[in-house]
Parts: sequence; structure tokens; C-alpha cells
Amino acid sequence: MSTYTEEVGEKLNNLLEKTYDAEKGFTKAAENIEHASLKSYFRNKAQERLNFGRELKQEIRSFNQDVDKGGSLTGKAHRAWMDVKSLFSADDEQSMLNEAIRGEKAAIEEYEDVINETSLPMSTKSILQSQKSTITNGLAKINVLEDLH
Repeated sequence: MSTYTEEVGEKLNNLLEKTYDAEKGFTKAAENIEHASLKSYFRNKAQERLNFGRELKQEIRSFNQDVDKGGSLTGKAHRAWMDVKSLFSADDEQSMLNEAIRGEKAAIEEYEDVINETSLPMSTKSILQSQKSTITNGLAKINVLEDLH
């Protein structure tokens, strides 16, 4: 039988932090971009990550685990990188798009790492697989947007 271990709790909290970091990064990208389709895409991705975060928090709490608060250092660096790119890059939209693609690929790897945790309860695994699938589908869409850009 699968159990909700402290290690699983830590991994989910790390994923939650990165989810909220992604939400902040997408929000910042949407605020700093003129291209209508990209602005809409980034806004939708920010809302998606907010929803993911709520779902993860609920799942963590359902197993009587504490929910960590705050953003990760990696996420802060990612957002800072997007800020610098938007300030100094002549092609800031392309740079933000490239950084979003990089971030999404990293998120998929993070999800795979947690999903492969053997002691993961089925309800948690199901949530994570669904969220990972949404990110994967979104990555395909962002690649199409990149081609249109």
C-alpha cells in the first residue's frame, strides 16, 4: 500500500513552490509583452498554475502535511532572468518565449521525478499526471506560437 511519506510531502511542497514561481513568471511575462496571442497565452498559463497550486495544496493538506509558503530561489532567479531579458533584449518577446519553453520543460521533468516516487498515493499520482499532461499540451501550443511569432 502506498503511504504519504515526509519525503513525498517535501517533493510536493517543492513542486508547489515551483508552480507558484511559474505563475508569477507567466504573470510578469504577460505584463511585459505586446503580442496579443502571447499575452493571452501567458495569462492563461498563470491562471492554470494558480489552479494547480490550489489543487496541490488541497492534496498536501488532505494527507495532514504542512504546506510550505514562499517562492523558490530558482523561481526568483527565473523571474529575474525574464526581467533582465525584457529590459536589455532587442527581441524581448522571443527571449521570454524561449525562457517559458525552458521553464515548461523543466516543470515536466520535476513532475516526472515526483510521479516516479514509489510511495505516492494514487490520488496524488492522478493529480500530478493530469497537471503534467496539461503542461505537456501547453508546451506543444507554445511551440506553435513560437512558429507564428
